[in-house]
Amino acid sequence: MKREPMLAGQIDLMVLAVVARRPSHGYAIIEALRLKSGGRLELAEGTIYPALYRLEQAGYLTSDASTVAGRVRRTYRLTAAGRATLRDRQRAWRELVDSVDAIVRGTAPDHG
Repeated sequence: MKREPMLAGQIDLMVLAVVARRPSHGYAIIEALRLKSGGRLELAEGTIYPALYRLEQAGYLTSDASTVAGRVRRTYRLTAAGRATLRDRQRAWRELVDSVDAIVRGTAPDHG
């Protein structure tokens, strides 16, 4: 089963969560997602970098450029708006997971 379509709409949440733990550059974010998922998420630069640009344009991330080994590297940090958005998206994600789990298991969701 291909996993990437299931992730549509959740990339931003995952990127915000990684950057919330530690300011990071794009490749470090890709590696963190791979490691934290036990290797199940191998996301391409073509997936992550557009998300970083989108999140920065929305005001959820800010970045600084530095030169490392002759290459420009952007390090991304969460803004106050990014922290608030991360909390909102984490809550929405948890509600979605709980609802799907209730359907799959045939139980009522726990709203406690």
